[in-house]
Amino acid sequence: MEKQDRKAAVAQFKEQKSVHGVYAVICRATGESWVGTSRNLGAQQNSLWFTLRNGGGPFPSLHQAWLAHGEPDFRFEELDRLSDDFSDMLRAAELKKRRKLWAARLQAQVL
Repeated sequence: MEKQDRKAAVAQFKEQKSVHGVYAVICRATGESWVGTSRNLGAQQNSLWFTLRNGGGPFPSLHQAWLAHGEPDFRFEELDRLSDDFSDMLRAAELKKRRKLWAARLQAQVL
């Protein structure tokens, strides 16, 4: 990639709006699920998978399931997106509310 093309790609990436929302990680082998929130749903799976592949993560039950069953048995699913009309303060409260709702609906653990 030429320098100018690279600069254009970086600029385009920086201009993208992040999408706030709720997601689930589901283990196909056991049916277990974990629900979390993100300020950037587009990047959340990459971040979480990277952490799990490298033996870490702040969610012990998810990490143990990952070690037991392996990456192919897991899927990432976007559950809910917030519209852009929430203020920062309202957005945090709304994400928390929706995470709780989805966790109850899926009988999932909260991330």
